[in-house]
Amino acid sequence: MAMEGRRISEELSPRYYGLCAVGGMLSAGTTHIALTPLDVLKVNMQVYPVKYYSISKCFSSILREQGPSALWRGWTGKFFGYGAQGGCRFGLYEYFKGVYSNVFVDQNRNFVYFLSSASAEIFANLALCPFEAIKVRVQAQPCFAKGLYDGFPKLYAAEGTRGFYRGLFPLLGRNLPFSMVMFSTFEHSVDFLYRNVAKRRKEDCSVAQQLGVTCIAGYAAGSVGSLISNPADNIVSALYNRKADSLMLAIRKIGFANLFTRSLPIRLLLVGPSITLQWFFYDTIKVLGGLPTSGEVATDLRDHAS
Repeated sequence: MAMEGRRISEELSPRYYGLCAVGGMLSAGTTHIALTPLDVLKVNMQVYPVKYYSISKCFSSILREQGPSALWRGWTGKFFGYGAQGGCRFGLYEYFKGVYSNVFVDQNRNFVYFLSSASAEIFANLALCPFEAIKVRVQAQPCFAKGLYDGFPKLYAAEGTRGFYRGLFPLLGRNLPFSMVMFSTFEHSVDFLYRNVAKRRKEDCSVAQQLGVTCIAGYAAGSVGSLISNPADNIVSALYNRKADSLMLAIRKIGFANLFTRSLPIRLLLVGPSITLQWFFYDTIKVLGGLPTSGEVATDLRDHAS
């Protein structure tokens, strides 16, 4: 009991939250760099749907017209922007989950997951938004800038501070529901896998088995989150690339049905593996730091197994 109390105390310490933030930053930044070519295809399919009507058409056209380097356009914005977002998203989620668990003791755990992830995501998107504004323009407008170094001053000169946060509300509209569904799905998937598949307590599983559970739960979380957030993702790309000047105009120009279907296959291909890798690297960093892997298990599995 004393060891358990010490472990819980360590999990709620500044070191714990700091390590979670660093883990989230490194895992999100590195995985987003690796998937930059898929992101370039996704953004161009959203902005130029007539020209790039399929993944293969988009890939071959960009490769032929702009060369292989075009597939890595915007990688600096992805590394620094999504690294900052990941640090806030994961680190603050753990912090707010601890806070809200103490405040809403008798509430359903879903309520705590939703509220914690939403609170963290607000800060995460404030950190991400300026980088996302540059990244989307660089990927869809080859003449705009080469990256962050020349993109930031160019956008500021043209639109001022407002240009960096033009897509903040659509970005929140995309990432808030995504994050809420993603974290909740992950937590429930971890709980389901330990209780119904492994049928053992997390502590009784090897590190490899725990990271395997993390990967499966991470893929489920990313895929479900993508389905929920796809409409807002299309709106963000339209606003950043001046395909529409307002939220309602963007919805009318894209079309209600297209909000849900446009670029969805490439998003599933992009986000599922990306979130899986993020959770894997995140939990690996936590394990190397002497912390347990992520996710709650609702019941004592020793009783379940007996």
